[in-house]
Amino acid sequence: MEVYASRFLFLLLLLLSLSTHSLSTPTNDTAALSLFRSQTDAHGILLSNWTLPATGGDACSSSWRGVRCINGRVTALSLPSLDLRGPLISLSSLDQLRIVDLHNNRLNGTVDPIADCSNLKLIYLSGNDFSGEIPSTIASLDRLLRLDLSNNNLKGPIPNEIANLTRLLTLRLQNNELSGPIPQFFDSFPQLKELNLSNNELYGRLSEGILRKFSDRSFSGNEGLCGSSPLPSCSFVETPPAAASAGTVQSNPSSLPSTTIIDENKKQRRGLSPGAIVAIVVANSVLLLVITSFVVAYYCGRYSRDSNSKSGSESGKRRRSGSSYGSEKKVYANNGGGDSDGTTATDRSRLVFFDRRKQFELEDLLRASAEMLGKGSLGTVYKAVLDDGCTVVAVKRLKDANPCVRKEFEQYMDVIGKLKHPNIVRLRAYYYAKEEKLLVYDFLPNGSLHSLLHGNRGPGRIPLDWTTRISLVLGAARGLARIHEEYAATMIPHGNVKSSNILLDKNGVACISDFGLALLLNPVHATARLGGYRAPEQAEIKRLSQKADVYSFGVVVLEVLTGRAPSQYPSPTRPRVEEEEQAVDLPKWVRSVVRDEWTSEVFDQELLRYKNIEEELVAMLHVGMACVVPVPEKRPTMMEVVKMIEDIRVEQSPLGEDYDESRNSLSPSLATTEDALGVY
Repeated sequence: MEVYASRFLFLLLLLLSLSTHSLSTPTNDTAALSLFRSQTDAHGILLSNWTLPATGGDACSSSWRGVRCINGRVTALSLPSLDLRGPLISLSSLDQLRIVDLHNNRLNGTVDPIADCSNLKLIYLSGNDFSGEIPSTIASLDRLLRLDLSNNNLKGPIPNEIANLTRLLTLRLQNNELSGPIPQFFDSFPQLKELNLSNNELYGRLSEGILRKFSDRSFSGNEGLCGSSPLPSCSFVETPPAAASAGTVQSNPSSLPSTTIIDENKKQRRGLSPGAIVAIVVANSVLLLVITSFVVAYYCGRYSRDSNSKSGSESGKRRRSGSSYGSEKKVYANNGGGDSDGTTATDRSRLVFFDRRKQFELEDLLRASAEMLGKGSLGTVYKAVLDDGCTVVAVKRLKDANPCVRKEFEQYMDVIGKLKHPNIVRLRAYYYAKEEKLLVYDFLPNGSLHSLLHGNRGPGRIPLDWTTRISLVLGAARGLARIHEEYAATMIPHGNVKSSNILLDKNGVACISDFGLALLLNPVHATARLGGYRAPEQAEIKRLSQKADVYSFGVVVLEVLTGRAPSQYPSPTRPRVEEEEQAVDLPKWVRSVVRDEWTSEVFDQELLRYKNIEEELVAMLHVGMACVVPVPEKRPTMMEVVKMIEDIRVEQSPLGEDYDESRNSLSPSLATTEDALGVY
């Protein structure tokens, strides 16, 4: 009996330990994600629903944003384009994780922790700030199908251990700072369908097998590579023993001791033949004669040039004043001298990019087919489709920023270009010349909030529904709040908040545009261009401010609620006779209607067809009125505005259904074939 009792006790303890383990593991997953949130979302705004209900729970039962689970364990984490900042170390304990999609954030540190998630199949970490080397331990992820580490700051060699990832279908390492030779196992990699190693510092000979299997575009931007056409031909110099034993990979291919790329048409010679010596003497004599002729011609023509300098300078000014976007090709084909502010001909023909994504030259932009999209207060916007047919950008040609000197202009562009957020239109590049300034943005195809609200009103128009309106307002608020938060210390404002500067991307997500461009203008001109969005204090104090941004945003909220553009409207307290109409601006008109208890007249008639939204309309009206109070100090911050709108708790906008994380493709650049691949 004692034997049976001891066995029973052992089995009971074993069951209890297994039960305790199964209960504690999800809690560990939740703890890991909570730590990840604290390290990457310091203000708790981006992952605001990552909280446990009062009754207890975990990350799976609480339906945290971007988290997917199976049997109570976290198996997928999808949080792209949220501006998360911090390391990945907290994710290393998620041993059941199959998918991690954190592309286009600002995560940093190394990618080493992700190698501890032994069940990973899909890794998308592109567009972050990861540094260090690709760990050799990544070879332990033997189930890995897709690995995307592009657009980071990774250095060092491509580890040979990647050859152990025999199931790998996609490998993207482009736009990093990787160095060393390209491993030869790629030409015989069994399942690999897509390889991109472009824009790194790789060097060495590429085998014909690799070039046959993958296009030369997979390796472009690595000046140290050679091989068969289209790459330059090369020959190899034996590596000195000292250099070979050093084990150091240099980043500059031209200084590497192991490989020298030599044009085989330029053979080295030990001496000069007599014919070469005669040719050199003759060439020197001709060169001396040419120099003498130029000196004589210079002094003979100097007097003539001086006498005509005045008229020539005047005509030159007239010629320069006719610069246009369409005529830029003529200007830069001449390789003229530098501008007076130090801009050389090389500088003038250069686009300055803010990231390592696909870049192009100014000539590519000038050859592109262009379509004018509209003229705004700061310049004309064009849609440009490059010759490859795939690259589409929006080009803004500034018209009133010419007095801005180069150094000041570049400083402003650095401020604007470094900001990344899903609700801010991304500035990809800029171009500066004394008489021409171009800004290159991502092209957003779905127009602006202004056109959706006011375009083609009347019979046959599809009204902009309420959930779409408030979704767009919330997106714009988040973008503006991000700007104010990023530059809280320096108090840099947006400077031109209006409905025409709230654009919709391909998924119907609102993105605020034109950030910072008003700073290039004289403050008097910048405030005057705001029109009906101008804050009251700006009538006397001609300057831009974050508090004035809040007022302008409040006008946008009222515009969305009323369906009316912020211009002049009749006061409801006066008879509706044209001769007796009293002109007031939109915020004043709304105040007068509310004060006289005619609140129902405030709202757009197109909104009144929807049922059960009265409370939400009134709540949003309170948000707008709080933003447009005349005293700047009494206005809320944009972070407070975001919180107020989120508290209204509207449903997802129909325009944004394709952007819903629960249905969104786990990688925007991949076909939806993950289910067929057996990800789970």
